[in-house]
Amino acid sequence: MNMQHCNLLCLPENYQLKYYMYHGLSWPQLSYIAEDDKKRIVGYVLAKMEEDDDEPHGHITSLAVQREYRRLGLAQKLMNQTARAMVEVYNCRYVSLHVRVSNRAAYHLYSVVLQFKTTETEPKYYADGEDAYAMRRDLVEWAKEEGITPPHPEKFNKADRKQRRQGRQIASS
Repeated sequence: MNMQHCNLLCLPENYQLKYYMYHGLSWPQLSYIAEDDKKRIVGYVLAKMEEDDDEPHGHITSLAVQREYRRLGLAQKLMNQTARAMVEVYNCRYVSLHVRVSNRAAYHLYSVVLQFKTTETEPKYYADGEDAYAMRRDLVEWAKEEGITPPHPEKFNKADRKQRRQGRQIASS
């Protein structure tokens, strides 16, 4: 599979073919590829929905762009396509991911370009013992800025209304 080949070229974490198939069959709307002019896969994003928490949310399993295609905006486009699908299909309010503490380029992409916030550092998260930053991106404000309409706006915007009410209560105290 070409996506798996791209993963092998780009990342220290590698997945078996069945893992890609599982994502593709379970959440076909959430994974995207970038191809060159010869139809070779030069980047991809593999994503899924997490439904174990109180609030279902998206999770980025893997993002990779081959070295010679980096700094062209491909990773940002792949991530935004996935975020759009998470909102439009699943009414998803946020997306999470993990990134190696040593991966400064990826951390910059996530924190500065895509506006992810670090929620914690998870010790020894990776198989080789390296720590990971757990990160989260709010999709509610982003979707509003991008003009994206979720399938259930009343649920999607619920926290915004609640926060505004709480803000008014605090202001009137």
